[in-house]
Amino acid sequence: MEEMVTALQAAWPIGTRVRLIAMDGVQAPSPGTCGTVTGVDDIGQIHVIWDTGSTLALIGGIDTWERI
Repeated sequence: MEEMVTALQAAWPIGTRVRLIAMDGVQAPSPGTCGTVTGVDDIGQIHVIWDTGSTLALIGGIDTWERI
């Protein structure tokens, strides 16, 4: 798990801008919402502060996003 987290931190460093393509959940931002990566936690979730003010994390294999 530690190697995966290290790889995610390298791929999605703090400050990286992302655009949401799809996220499940009632509180999920709308597709197309942009945000800034604030870090990767110990279980590999990519934390984002969305331009809407939301702070929901991205989960690989469940959510879809792209670098902008």
